[in-house]
Amino acid sequence: MYRPGMSEAAIRSVVIVGGGTAGWLTAALLARALGPALEIRLIESAEIGTVGVGEATIPQILHINAFLGIAEDDMLQRIHGTYKLGVQLNNWGRLGDSYIHAFGDVGLPLGLLPFHHYWLRSRKRAGAAPLWAYSLNAAAAAENRFGCPDKVPDSPIGGIRYAYQFDAALYARYLRERIPEGAVKRTEGRVVAVNLRGADGFIESLKLESGESVAGDFFIDCSGFRGLLIEGALQTGYENWQHWLPCDRALAVPSARTAPMRPYTQATARSAGWQWRIALQHRTGNGHVYCSRCISDDEAAAQLLANLDGEALDEPRPLRFVTGMRRLAWNRNCLALGLSAGFMEPLESTSIHLIQSGIARFLGMFPDRHCDAVLADAYNRQTRFEYERVRDFLILHYKATERDDTPFWRQCGAMQVPSALTQRIDLFRRTGLIFRDAEELFAETGWLQVMLGQRIEPAHYHPLADDLEESKLQAFLADIRTLVTRAAARLPLHDDFVARLGALPTAAASSAKQERALLRSAP
Repeated sequence: MYRPGMSEAAIRSVVIVGGGTAGWLTAALLARALGPALEIRLIESAEIGTVGVGEATIPQILHINAFLGIAEDDMLQRIHGTYKLGVQLNNWGRLGDSYIHAFGDVGLPLGLLPFHHYWLRSRKRAGAAPLWAYSLNAAAAAENRFGCPDKVPDSPIGGIRYAYQFDAALYARYLRERIPEGAVKRTEGRVVAVNLRGADGFIESLKLESGESVAGDFFIDCSGFRGLLIEGALQTGYENWQHWLPCDRALAVPSARTAPMRPYTQATARSAGWQWRIALQHRTGNGHVYCSRCISDDEAAAQLLANLDGEALDEPRPLRFVTGMRRLAWNRNCLALGLSAGFMEPLESTSIHLIQSGIARFLGMFPDRHCDAVLADAYNRQTRFEYERVRDFLILHYKATERDDTPFWRQCGAMQVPSALTQRIDLFRRTGLIFRDAEELFAETGWLQVMLGQRIEPAHYHPLADDLEESKLQAFLADIRTLVTRAAARLPLHDDFVARLGALPTAAASSAKQERALLRSAP
């Protein structure tokens, strides 16, 4: 597509291979950002299923939805969504342990110091409150309450920070339906061959099973684990991280909706992995992520089904994966997004975020048809940084365990971890200090909650925390607790907040038969 003023080298056509969340989110963002200047074509086959195991998100999704002009209430009604305040993690440090990695602030900074140093000092007193007593998100989650105030009125306390829990297949369909007519051309078909240019190895065209040849200036691979373009054609290579993240299989199964619908995701450690539970309007999403070297598929399925909180609506659906990332996300004139770029288990709900950040980064570095190697190198460095920091955060959950009840957990507790993670743990254990590494995804409060929640105890806190008089310290902490407790109590129940969308199924509509029909109607 050519317009006056465009450079002769400008990219005029982009071909996306694969649908699902990755493909349709990419198409929607390209259409919104570049509009009529770009011809966008998406090729997908109804015969090739999407993985769709991720049904929870993190707060950054609100920014992308705002850019796309998505009205939150309409979206949640259409995709049976609920709200998410964080992730509750059970049995990770020891059997019986439970804590929440809550979004948003914990306490308030005072002077030069983050809040947690004052809290660490206060723990010397008998009856000291837990860290999560100073988090509005955590307090609301504990009572199954939700609201979305920007801040607590007449106080310095910030408001609720939240994300969504939804049916990923329905979200993809919702994105597809919202794209303006004619902005993206969808082609039903299967790619059977990829033709490369002899001179530079760039992708020139794709051959479809129908015999049609599809040419393009740039190609985006959203084909899933197989990486049809980035690996099948360009042989980019894959970096395996299973020695740090040992789970390699998952089983997913829906169960009947139960009440209350928890405004948080649950991740409960099992004997050789962990189980997710995500409350949606029309059902509960469940899955078991596990290490096949430590437990059989049948045993994993039995554990999953024995720990549902409602009737199973289908047979568990298996998924095999290799945790890691593509050596290059951008190779020549091809960009990999979603599972084509890499996979990390959905323990902290990062899958959709990595798709949207990958697209946003690409738009910020949008190339011409020459695809300057310097530009691609910069993209790949930033992508690797993001993936590795997320990887280390996930590894922390496995490494920081005192469980020795199964071979799996003994292996996790004893494993050697990346040096950057070792240094971060050691620094916190000795000094109580946490520093965010550049613009990594998880902030200090996230690292703090996981380390403390899994019994990594600092020997010291910052010495400046001792400058505050004891009476003033106790008053400071008490005031925050009071504000948090009152603010949480004023929030509506999560079920009531969701019900205002007008789409909450009635008890009659929650039967197993109708639930199955809803599930199978998704693309």
